[in-house]
Amino acid sequence: MSDFKKIRSLIKPYRLNAFLSVFFNSSSVIFAIFSYTMVIPFLRILFNPDKLVSQPVEFSFSTSALQHNMFYLLSRIIESYGKVEALIFVSGVIVIASLFKNGFLYMHKYFMAPLMNGVARDYQRKLFAKFVGLRLGFFTDEKKGNLMSRITNDVMEVRQSSQHILVLMFTGPISVVLYMAFLFYSSWQLTIFVLVFLPIMGFIIIRVSRSLKGQAYLGQQVQGDILSSTEENISGLRIIKAFNAEKKVISGFNIITQKYFTVMNKVERKVWLASPLSEVMATVIIMVIMYVGGILVMGDGAKLTSEAFIAYLVVFSQVIPPAKATINAYYSIQKGMAAVKRIDEVLNAEEKIVNSQNPVFKKDFETQVNYKNVSFFYEDDRNVLKNINIEVNKGETVAIVGESGSGKSTMVDLLPRFYDIQQGEILIDGVNVKNIDLVNLRNLFGVVSQTSILFNDTIEGNIAFGVDKYTKEDLFEAAKIANAYDFIMEKPEGFKTNIGDGGGKLSGGQRQRISIARAVLKNPPILILDEATSALDTESEKLVQDALNNIMQSRTAIVIAHRLSTVKNADRIYVMSEGKVIEQGKHTELIELGGVYKRLVDMQMV
Repeated sequence: MSDFKKIRSLIKPYRLNAFLSVFFNSSSVIFAIFSYTMVIPFLRILFNPDKLVSQPVEFSFSTSALQHNMFYLLSRIIESYGKVEALIFVSGVIVIASLFKNGFLYMHKYFMAPLMNGVARDYQRKLFAKFVGLRLGFFTDEKKGNLMSRITNDVMEVRQSSQHILVLMFTGPISVVLYMAFLFYSSWQLTIFVLVFLPIMGFIIIRVSRSLKGQAYLGQQVQGDILSSTEENISGLRIIKAFNAEKKVISGFNIITQKYFTVMNKVERKVWLASPLSEVMATVIIMVIMYVGGILVMGDGAKLTSEAFIAYLVVFSQVIPPAKATINAYYSIQKGMAAVKRIDEVLNAEEKIVNSQNPVFKKDFETQVNYKNVSFFYEDDRNVLKNINIEVNKGETVAIVGESGSGKSTMVDLLPRFYDIQQGEILIDGVNVKNIDLVNLRNLFGVVSQTSILFNDTIEGNIAFGVDKYTKEDLFEAAKIANAYDFIMEKPEGFKTNIGDGGGKLSGGQRQRISIARAVLKNPPILILDEATSALDTESEKLVQDALNNIMQSRTAIVIAHRLSTVKNADRIYVMSEGKVIEQGKHTELIELGGVYKRLVDMQMV
């Protein structure tokens, strides 16, 4: 499907709004024509007061019959009340027609608003749902600002294009056709001259706008780079200042904005060319009309009265705005098509983590987790894990330790299928995780990571994140187990306290205990603790470690540990190096082995 058809398909759910918008726009044009044609009797009263009509003709919808009967009505008013009263009557009719015209024009916009905003809402919902559903690896390849640009700036371009689709396909052409129909009735000779010039105008516009789509696409890409750079540098402002790198980041940002400046100059100049180009061509056409119309009015056997010619010019002037709007719509749709292309790059991104067609639903974890000959690599084809074989029995605490970059976090990320393995299999109670329903699978796990991921919400909202049903007692108990209850109750609003962006109003230890309380309230059978205390000071670490010990008592736990003192009581410890398990056993067994584990312990004791 072409980008144009995709934009057009977006308005299908809003067909009624589109129809009503077009209908009221057309009604507005009809009343506009009526009000402008009232110029003819108005001028006749002013300049030819003696040309009165004594008899009406049979009613019909022809222009001549309507004009004749209008002249008859005005003649009766002039005879009965006078010329000034007739002018007042004509003026009143024009005002009433203008009220209807502008009322219908408002209704056209009234029904257009839900269409435009609905298209934007639907696209934003699709994009956000896609963001949430995509594999984690997608976000390591894409800049955050570029994704934000798609859901904001690109969607707004598509929003505008949804309006311009109607202008291009319906409201613009219908308005032009209605005005042209009147012009044909008024003088077919003059109108033929107009029709000769319109295709020439359209051809020139298309030629000029052909390259606009590609340049608009590039401009939107660079705009995403600006958002990415801004987000990245604001997040890293502490480091920028610490290393006196302000000039460096400002220079880099200036390069990006200069590129955007150059690209958007080209885009805007081409967009803005549409209006003066159409204006000049319309002026040329009007001059031709005035020349030919003058001949028709002044020549022998005049085929057009002077007041009818003036009315013709007035109505023709109204052809120009919808014609210009149609041309401008064509330009704007080119930008919208570029935005659709960028949005579709995300919407069409491959979802590599897919649910099984016939998924297995597990109510609980019963016996054992097994990694069997598991190998994994990212898209750059670099092996991260090689032939991993481990087991975790129900009720055990299993620790995974090793140097940074050895693959510890990646290995536990495979269990809830944040990534999928290329070789081997991971089993829960003998069932391959790829065959378990994805939502059901992830409900088996509670995750506490090294970095506390909290949201700009209340403490209660963060603890209860993802939990639909819970009581106040459940909430309080989770906080107590996590050693968080006391500091929460010290807050002025308690559990209703907003913690700010990323939990910025809390200390590191408090944030981590909120994360632990969240895992407790979920009450999963398996806990994944990914270096949950490594970023904390000694006092906070003790409080958090006590909280972790509380929640591990009745659950199966997989612990990734940086500080080895926290896992010496684990039922089993796996030591990893360069993506492989090189040692395994209890703490005392590994110390006696005198290998890598003992060396790591000795290093931390220095």
